[in-house]
Amino acid sequence: MPRYLIAGLITEYAPRFGLLEKRSERFLTDADGEPDIKIDIPLAFFEQKQREHPTLTVDECEYLYVGGEFYRLIVEHGGCLLHSSTVVMDGKAYMFSAPPGVGKSTHTSLWLKEFGGRAHILNDDKPALRGFDGVFYACGTPFSGKSDLSVNEKVPVGAICFIERAKENTIERLGAKEILFRFFSQTHRPTDREGMEKLIVILNELCSKIPFYRLNCNTDPEAARLAHRVMSESK
Repeated sequence: MPRYLIAGLITEYAPRFGLLEKRSERFLTDADGEPDIKIDIPLAFFEQKQREHPTLTVDECEYLYVGGEFYRLIVEHGGCLLHSSTVVMDGKAYMFSAPPGVGKSTHTSLWLKEFGGRAHILNDDKPALRGFDGVFYACGTPFSGKSDLSVNEKVPVGAICFIERAKENTIERLGAKEILFRFFSQTHRPTDREGMEKLIVILNELCSKIPFYRLNCNTDPEAARLAHRVMSESK
């Protein structure tokens, strides 16, 4: 079975269709030993999901549900999903999270235009968050939503920011109570108590080590300049 190194975890699954196979290629590894995560979902499951969601192909169902299983299991390894568009600049990852349609990708595209080669997209929709030796990293994964904007690298997180649309650009740092609802609405939430408790431990550690912000923004390039200036100087 093919092996992939995703967020530092040896992950086994065998793609049946082209979408998952193509997007997973850059994560292939020849690492030995027991896999950290093994995903083996029957073809019949994807076919059933396609019947339930006729706007999707079986190919797309495989891609979506293998990704969902990966994020269900990564919690066991101190990691989680944050639905976000993540941009890397000067060696730090800045994660911009919001519900679909608010403008995550629109905002990070401003960073690319404003800062040129200093910035690049790590993952445009579903990066992983995972701690390594007490430091949290944003990690590229094969699971990147509709676009294939994802690279196979892990980068220390500089800040996490929740976006809201506004006429004027403003940014403010959030406290732990303000983070909780926003974070849980944009991650994969375990359905079992033990998994949820592990996710809460991860979030508590994140809050102690990573600054969180709310950015009210429009599509003016000044929004990128403001966000970078404030978040890159945060402690």
